[in-house]
Amino acid sequence: MNISETLQTLYTATVEQDDGTYQIPVPDREIATGTLSEGETYRVALISTSTSDTEPTDTTEVTQSADHTGQQHEYDGPPVEEGEQRDVEIENLGDQGDGIAKVERGYVVIVPETSVGDRVTVEMQQVRENVAFADVVDDALHGEV
Repeated sequence: MNISETLQTLYTATVEQDDGTYQIPVPDREIATGTLSEGETYRVALISTSTSDTEPTDTTEVTQSADHTGQQHEYDGPPVEEGEQRDVEIENLGDQGDGIAKVERGYVVIVPETSVGDRVTVEMQQVRENVAFADVVDDALHGEV
């Protein structure tokens, strides 16, 4: 999956109807951290999720839903660091076929050479403000050694 160097934010949101228009809410943390500014215009790219994901499957998405209600959340930068290892589950595939996992606060981790449903241990290779790129270091969680 090619991620533009100009990517400013990446989060999960539900399209909402309001007085005959449709809107995609922005989490409070994006404004609080200065990633986005109220009143500015941004180009939006959408990445589809699988149709079976009709309900939140983890607490990360539940927390994001709470953001839409106006609750304030602390934000201290990316929840991962380069070189850090994590156990993740691949939730979706990107346009280029790379696996997409989520960790705290819906932070996206892109993992090449994985499939939806894989549970793997990854090592963060490159960490950006809104997305990390990781390599599989152990796929024993998936049942393969």
